[in-house]
Amino acid sequence: MSREIFLSMSEREVVDRCGKENVGISVIEPLPKGGTRLVCNSGDDAVRLRAKLKTKVITEGVERARHRPTKPLW
Repeated sequence: MSREIFLSMSEREVVDRCGKENVGISVIEPLPKGGTRLVCNSGDDAVRLRAKLKTKVITEGVERARHRPTKPLW
């Protein structure tokens, strides 16, 4: 199972919930159209969090923010 979860929650809400559930965060980033991308430290943490937040999990196609330039810098 993937460690990556897309949630329809703010970044602050996700961090708070991960702290409450004792889930380690590897990567967290806001999504351009709302929501948060979360990568948990372990697959077990991701499975547990998906079960707890099943109504908040985004299952549709998700667009992430672009991190790299579209053309070379040189």
